[in-house]
Amino acid sequence: MRIPRERPRSREEYQRGLPDYHDPTAGFGGAAPAYSALTLRIWLAAIGILLAAGAAVLFATIEMWWVTVLMSLVAVGMVTDLAWVVHRKRRGEPG
Repeated sequence: MRIPRERPRSREEYQRGLPDYHDPTAGFGGAAPAYSALTLRIWLAAIGILLAAGAAVLFATIEMWWVTVLMSLVAVGMVTDLAWVVHRKRRGEPG
């Protein structure tokens, strides 16, 4: 069974905001539509990258390799999150 695709959203729709974008059940029972705090996520991801990369360097100097690898993976995950949030922000989503 093929699922029909939605039409591409316009920049105006993203600037206006997409209600119920993250929570498909928002709106039931009087719940307000949810919007993502993208700017906050950018700051948190940037701080997380700095902390995880710093911890990886610190643990590499004392030769705790398993923690170095773990912190490096956390840093890579945060870089991925940062890139996606910046993409959404440039697309015009509010937040």
